[in-house]
Amino acid sequence: MIPRQVRAFVGFWYDFIVGDDWSVAVAVIAALALTYVVSTTSIPAWWILPTAIVILLPMSVWRVVRGSGSSVDLEEPEQ
Repeated sequence: MIPRQVRAFVGFWYDFIVGDDWSVAVAVIAALALTYVVSTTSIPAWWILPTAIVILLPMSVWRVVRGSGSSVDLEEPEQ
């Protein structure tokens, strides 16, 4: 049997890294792996992670907004 403290530790790190969207966590890990692979060549690798974040952040926000089913009302409320 796994001790309770070990399960709590692993559970914390899983929630911290994966959070609510496992696909973003997988994409970040893939971007890190790609950065490592490119860094072993003569090609500069500094641009891979910023590009991944610029792509992943709007996609993640869009998926949450689309999935929530609520609309944002930017008009002023009637009185």
